[in-house]
Amino acid sequence: MYSDNDIKIAGDRPSASVIQNSFKSDDEKKLSREEITVAKRWGEAVAQKFIKDIVKSEMGERESNLEMLSQRRMLLSFAASVGFETLCENDSVGGLAQKSFLDTVKKNDPKHYVTAQDNGAFSFYYLAFRRGSEVERRIGQTFAMLCSHDGDPIYQELGEALYCWFLSVVKDEAQALGIIN
Repeated sequence: MYSDNDIKIAGDRPSASVIQNSFKSDDEKKLSREEITVAKRWGEAVAQKFIKDIVKSEMGERESNLEMLSQRRMLLSFAASVGFETLCENDSVGGLAQKSFLDTVKKNDPKHYVTAQDNGAFSFYYLAFRRGSEVERRIGQTFAMLCSHDGDPIYQELGEALYCWFLSVVKDEAQALGIIN
């Protein structure tokens, strides 16, 4: 009934490539070297835009706006995640781009890496996103709520505009690299 043909025995010290391949998904193993390179470039390019926006938005900001800036980082990071997830038909390419995005942010801007991945805020944004209807408006409302300005139309519009803008950045980078048409 069971066959030993699918059992592999590693020596005392398996090679790094054997270890690395054991953690890759089947789809990821099927990607060409070029697809992997392009996916990583996509993530890196989006991360550079993310970091540039952080630096620009923090310049000259008053102490009172620090919470809003933190929420802005989380919203932009969420928009990048959604873009990687929804714009690319191949989940592995999107996943590699997401990993490259996070790795680039962590490497180039470690102090903001943590706030770019707040699981609590991401949960609220994903709830708004998964509802399906009026996603942008719901994302804006969630942004206002997380900024402690629940119901404030100015914060809602700002959140909606930030989400739409950064999603378009992710899309533009994907188009520039030929990932999507």
